[in-house]
Amino acid sequence: MSDVRIERDSLGEVRVPAEAAYGAQTQRARENFPISGQRFPRRFIQALGLVKKAAARANRQLGLLDDEKADAIIACAQEVADGRHDHEFVVDIFQTGSGTSTNMNANEVIANLASRRLGGDFGSKLVHPNDHVNMSQSSNDVIPTVMHVAAALAIEQELVPALERFYASLLGKARAFDDVLKSGRTHLMDATPVRLGQEFGGYATQIQKGIARVKIAVAELSELALGGTATGTGINRHPDFPRFAIGFLNEDTGLDFTEAVNHFEAQAAKDGYVMAHSALNTLAVSLVKIVNDIRHLASGPTSGIAEIKLPAIQPGSSIMPGKVNPVMSEAMMMVAARVMGNHTTITVAGQHGNFELNVMMPVMAHAMLESITILANGCEAFRTRCLDGIEADRARCKELLELNPSIATALNPVIGYDKAATIAKKAAAERKSVREVARSMNLLTDEELDRYLNVREMTEPGIPGSH
Repeated sequence: MSDVRIERDSLGEVRVPAEAAYGAQTQRARENFPISGQRFPRRFIQALGLVKKAAARANRQLGLLDDEKADAIIACAQEVADGRHDHEFVVDIFQTGSGTSTNMNANEVIANLASRRLGGDFGSKLVHPNDHVNMSQSSNDVIPTVMHVAAALAIEQELVPALERFYASLLGKARAFDDVLKSGRTHLMDATPVRLGQEFGGYATQIQKGIARVKIAVAELSELALGGTATGTGINRHPDFPRFAIGFLNEDTGLDFTEAVNHFEAQAAKDGYVMAHSALNTLAVSLVKIVNDIRHLASGPTSGIAEIKLPAIQPGSSIMPGKVNPVMSEAMMMVAARVMGNHTTITVAGQHGNFELNVMMPVMAHAMLESITILANGCEAFRTRCLDGIEADRARCKELLELNPSIATALNPVIGYDKAATIAKKAAAERKSVREVARSMNLLTDEELDRYLNVREMTEPGIPGSH
């Protein structure tokens, strides 16, 4: 048996691997774009299969596709969505900017599988990739639709659950550390006291707000371009096609997609996609702040801050025995850096909505889905391998706090800023506590110092000692 078969498209004959479910246009794209070796991820292929399935159901409902062909397309599209044919999706991310090659990759795979299901051979076009699988569609509305569906599913099913667990862990630490008094720091310098629990509570709120933002991103992705066909006019599709297709898509995904308010905007502009990724970019910024603080608070063990202890999960040096590094923080920081880079890619690509079509959609989709995946996985790894095991070093927090000259701030209402500044400077220079210096200067009695230097009161709104 030959290891190739001959298929034909509008440009002529093409030699296709005999056992490949894809056809001529996919093979041309495979040869045209040997660029990165990167393919669309599972989530995108899943969404592509679901869109093709929904389209076939709609076309059957509208009487445009006979039951036999519709049933075969629906079954094979579901197999694509389920991941049974991922190896057939062979087109590079760096391809035609509309993603036409990948849309045709799906059309050909589903058509050939459906043809075989109905008793035909690969290449027989018993089920036609364009006439049947792509009925009522264009690459120009399918690919932006799949971009939105894939990202929305990934956010809802991967990222939001990971963030909710991350938030719960941070909130748990905030409660566990509420009694730990420590030095605050502004400009990296000692500042008035805080509770370790307050710091972790701040981190928890950052993630809580991040969850709200990515849910807004899902809402931005809920409008679908499906139905606009080639340029947004809806040529060659039934007037009711998008309503039926999107309804079927909602059944399969459990999400609430709607037809685009304006198909020209949905296909030519990718503003909603840029906005959706901006929520991920903001989340990345939040995560850098959180994990960077954590690694600095754990710095040491003898010459750093060392107010918290991180789980020791691996040796930190190939030459220094016993060294343990904040590797989970570093991994998360690199995740965030990648997401920020992806945001630049999406921002630049989003600008190229030339007239009636954006022509950088594949790389946008790839960047978006990578960001979602690494953020979700990064949060999960950091939570389970680092966050949940963090312990407070209460003795170290107390030790540093006692020498914090900013405690003198609590004396401002009593002795004035200038005298309090003198105490703070003297305390820092002599490495003595504010209490010791104030007592030596005979500015306040021991009873007054006890009253005004109540550190717990300094961590709440109000004037210490005024109760």
